[in-house]
Amino acid sequence: MSGGHTYLSAGVDVEALSGLKERIGAFARITHGPQVIDSSGGFAGLFRLEGYREPVLVSSTDGVGTKLKIGSLLGHYESLGIDSVNMNLGDILTKGARPLFFLDYISMGDLDAQRTEMLLRGIAWACKEAGCALIGGETAQTPGVYVEDSYDLAGFVVGVVERDRLLDGSTIAEGDVLLGVPSSGVHTNGFSLVRKVFDTDGDRAVLFRRYDELKHTLGEELLIPHRAYYPMLEPVLPLIKGLAHITGGGLAGNVPRVLPEGLEARFWAGCWAVHPIFQIIQREGNVDPAEMYKVFNMGLGMVLVCSADKAGEVQAALPEAREVGEVRRQTGAERVLVG
Repeated sequence: MSGGHTYLSAGVDVEALSGLKERIGAFARITHGPQVIDSSGGFAGLFRLEGYREPVLVSSTDGVGTKLKIGSLLGHYESLGIDSVNMNLGDILTKGARPLFFLDYISMGDLDAQRTEMLLRGIAWACKEAGCALIGGETAQTPGVYVEDSYDLAGFVVGVVERDRLLDGSTIAEGDVLLGVPSSGVHTNGFSLVRKVFDTDGDRAVLFRRYDELKHTLGEELLIPHRAYYPMLEPVLPLIKGLAHITGGGLAGNVPRVLPEGLEARFWAGCWAVHPIFQIIQREGNVDPAEMYKVFNMGLGMVLVCSADKAGEVQAALPEAREVGEVRRQTGAERVLVG
């Protein structure tokens, strides 16, 4: 029957999507090592695991969240691709895992090849930096699901660690030292509050505002990518007992996840640099200080736990690490105290 509906008339351009996937393959190939097996355009990625005595596979998946809206308002997407990799790699790092391979999921209503390529370029950069293979993913065109030009980006990573080197926090004890590694800024968490404070949806111009404390615009600050922690922390993993990735929930929500029952973390306020962006958010939004520590990383992207006699060795290998607190016996309902 002539004049009938087609997939294209329903909003899905199969030919354009096919051409885009060929370009995506080029990005992926720059991250491949000999462990990646050519699947000849198959339905799944293949990875050869070798060289381990008792390997434990470690996985994580997460999305970039509403930081995507800031990227869309500014038309900058590479940093969001970097975010999608580094936030997931940071999570498996807390178990001591080396990243093996990464898969992405990009979904949008109307196919935007330029935006997709920019996202994939950032993903490939971050994978290459971490020695992690980009072996697959999904680029979906889903008309009617997203409003206007909105979209979604998520990632999935698999890593590996020898079972006897798995970080589980079980040996953490009273008197252990807390070492903080700086974040690069807001990273990917708390953006619903950020957007509320600055009303970015109602006034895009605010993203071009300059503050005395910042060396660039507000928008540029908010799009600074999540730091890549694996390359810098991998050498000190044998020296530590536990590792907390400070993501959504801040110090209060993440540090207790690595502490055995009956212990609390005491942080010494003023022992690390709180990025100016957090001071600006607090001031502009009149946000309670306790709320700030529950939402944002407040300048600490990772918190390492080690015995007191190992702290110096860790800091010698990782000069950025600062002693920011200690592990104590729990004395109240709160397991994280800052003051």
